[in-house]
Amino acid sequence: MQAEEVRDAVIAELEDAKAQDIKVMDVVGLTDITDYMILATGTSSRHVKSVADKLVEGMKKRGHRPLGIEGTEDAEWVLIDVDDAIVHIMQAEAREFYDLEKLWGEELRHLVETSRES
Repeated sequence: MQAEEVRDAVIAELEDAKAQDIKVMDVVGLTDITDYMILATGTSSRHVKSVADKLVEGMKKRGHRPLGIEGTEDAEWVLIDVDDAIVHIMQAEAREFYDLEKLWGEELRHLVETSRES
């Protein structure tokens, strides 16, 4: 699968699992570890775990086994590495507190581009 196909498959699986507030960030050029950071919110620890489980199973069925899964015990924040995309499924409070959109957003892109120009 190409990176865009992985991204689209992840989004489809998250939507099927009723994840909320799905956001995709293109981080090409910001990190070498992945092309996309995908964020989604679950309504409770049970929902976060269910979304994560469905994503893992769905990606396996598509022939794309996740490389790593972290955080399923507490299910406040589950991270799933599907190589071309790193998926963060978080409860609303954790998502607001860690604010990954800001961390990996335009401010970081500006910093990286500015440092390359120097």
